[in-house]
Order: sequence, then C-alpha cells, then structure tokens
Amino acid sequence: MSTESRIQIETKNLNVSFHDHVVLQNIDIKIPAKKLTAIIGPSGCGKTTLLKSFNRLLEIQDDVKIAGQILVDGKNILRPHLDVPDIRKKMGLLSQKPYPLPMSIRDNVAYGLRIHSNKNKDEIEKTVEHCLQEVGLWNEVKGRLHDPASQLSVGQQQRLCLARAIAVEPEVVLCDEPTSALDPLAAQQIEKLLLKLKKDYTVVLVTHTLRQAKRVADYVIFLYFGMVIEQGPADIFFNNPKNPETKAYLSGEIS
Repeated sequence: MSTESRIQIETKNLNVSFHDHVVLQNIDIKIPAKKLTAIIGPSGCGKTTLLKSFNRLLEIQDDVKIAGQILVDGKNILRPHLDVPDIRKKMGLLSQKPYPLPMSIRDNVAYGLRIHSNKNKDEIEKTVEHCLQEVGLWNEVKGRLHDPASQLSVGQQQRLCLARAIAVEPEVVLCDEPTSALDPLAAQQIEKLLLKLKKDYTVVLVTHTLRQAKRVADYVIFLYFGMVIEQGPADIFFNNPKNPETKAYLSGEIS
C-alpha cells in the first residue's frame, strides 16, 4: 500500500465471539480507499464475520460479543448511540447468492432511493438507468423494467443486486464471495464490474478462490483461525510472502 493511499477502514484489536466461541482475535487491519482489497483464507477462518463487522450486521445475531474498534473514515462505528442505518447506507453489500427484492427490476434499484434520498420521480428514473448501465444490465432489461426481478438469470440477478447497492451512493462495496453461485461467464462479468467500480468506491471482496484474488486484488488480508497472518499490497503478498503459514496457504499445503 503506497503512502498516498487514504485508509477508509481500520480495525484496532477487534475481537468477535458467538456463544463464547471466539471467531476473530485481535484483528488489526487497514483497508485503503478506492482500491480492491481481498480477504482470503480457508473456510471457517472468519472472513465473512470480518466483512459483516464493517456494516454492523453481526449485531442482528444472538449472543454476539464485539470488542475493539472499527474506524470508518477515522470514526469508530462501534461507539454507542450511533445511527446504524446511516453506517449501513455507506456500505453496499453483495452476498454469495443474489437476493433480489420481490418486486420489479426497476423497483429493486429504486427501493433504496425512495428510503434514503430526496430525489423526485425523474431523478429516480435517471439514477435507475445509470446504475443499470454501470453494471451492464440496461441493454438487457430496458424493455422489461416492470417484469419481476425473479425472472432474470442468476448472473443478471447478481448484477441487479450490485446496481441496487450502488444506487444509494455508498462509499464502500462489501462483497461476500459474490461469484461463488455463478457460472464462469457471469463470474467474469462480476469481476470486471468490481475492477471498474473501484474508481468510485472502496471494494472489499471475500473470496475463497486464490486465482480470483490474484486477478483482481490491489491489497490482500490473509486470515487463518480467526487471526490476521499477513496483509499487504497484492504484488508483494503473492510474490514475496513473509509468513510460513502464508507460503503454505499459497502453495496449497493448507486449505
């Protein structure tokens, strides 16, 4: 990470446990703004838990304990009495499987705008078109905007969910293995979109695929058994890893 990179998200001594089972231990990371950061590591190492700590979605689960600090633009979002919906508005989320809302293609994108913005009808229509163009869907759906979103293919649904996420103008796009349910062509489309979006957004990608991280990441965080083993710029991380466990993971010795 260059010295010029602004830090968008930073955690300090972050610890998370569920039902007294420790999932994340003493997490200290820095995520640069307007870069694509990949969080990698074996299944069950805490990648998704870390991602969901950034938008405080962990708190909707029972018996979760969170300690430490999560700084977004220098402000600790774990402080009491903060406006949690406002925090989540800054964080678009793309899940493993697409979850379009049970409404039309158009209304999926417009839904958040009606809640979070003061845009009039014409402004909303322009934003819907812009966001669908951003994710490469406009030409595919412009003649059927009022059809149910459920009629789209899985790959199209995932791009629609991405359009919905960016419609409210978040600062960060959180992606939890967003290509794992897609065929190779649809997965490639999502990867290209994420690379395009980082010019305007900070993108944080949880991925279980090392090849994908190598293709798209500017910065990498490696988790193992709930701890950060190594982090750094992608070229250094992949070409000159420092930690023996990192070397073992990259060589396939641990998975």
